[in-house]
Amino acid sequence: MPTLTAEYIFAILLPVFFVGTCFGSFLNVCIARWPLDLSVVSPRSRCPRCERPIAWHENIPLVSWVVLRAKCRGCGLPISAQYPAVELAVGLGWLAAVIAYGPTFEAVRIAVFGTLLLGVAVTDAKHYLIPDGFTVTGLALVMGAAIAGFFTQDASLFATPRHAFIGACAGAGAITIIGWLAEIAMKREAMGFGDTTLMAVVGAALGAERALLTIIAGAAVGAVFFLVIVGPIVWVRSKRSGEEFAFPDVPFGVFLAPAAMLILLWGDRLIAWYMLRAFPT
Repeated sequence: MPTLTAEYIFAILLPVFFVGTCFGSFLNVCIARWPLDLSVVSPRSRCPRCERPIAWHENIPLVSWVVLRAKCRGCGLPISAQYPAVELAVGLGWLAAVIAYGPTFEAVRIAVFGTLLLGVAVTDAKHYLIPDGFTVTGLALVMGAAIAGFFTQDASLFATPRHAFIGACAGAGAITIIGWLAEIAMKREAMGFGDTTLMAVVGAALGAERALLTIIAGAAVGAVFFLVIVGPIVWVRSKRSGEEFAFPDVPFGVFLAPAAMLILLWGDRLIAWYMLRAFPT
């Protein structure tokens, strides 16, 4: 971890935070357009309600939302808090990566991977959908970075090219089998193809062992969340309305995405801790 001097903060960290918020702004475009199969390149950013084009000075990350008082200058309708929230989250994520790993290629890889995972989580939460734009782009970036990292020979949290390929197959295969078994048990579709492609990306980034650990961690958190929180709420509402109780669909990507980031950062330690206690010498 580099020393946080005043020069380092102003020369490196503040620009990194700003660049991160810019990527967060673009991520908002992807979240809004990819589920609708729209281009993220054209047309230029515009209000989703009145379709008024947004000028460049109205599109400055974080700042414009505050200056405009969270309202469109054209129609006056509210601008969702999702936009500054995503921008801030990505900016802080990029900042944390550089603080922890310095201005290095590893920090960029972590920051970009986290940005993609955030986009997946938000989109799946809103639309119960993981667009190919996230997963195809993510797989290309992860595999390309793995090859580049192999030639630089730098130590990395990410999988090597060989383990990335195996991990992509293992991650996609494991989640597909789980979805198939769940579909047989519940007699309805339990897992979308987006979860399969997401786990291909996660497996390529983490390798086979940590990809499987990601599925376990995501499933555990998701099960607790829906059984303890969502399930009872839906049950009470169904009782009040007199409708038959039906357990809600689970946007699994919402839980797989943060689990993947946690396992990337701390998965090896968790595996070592488990092995030490399961197979003591």
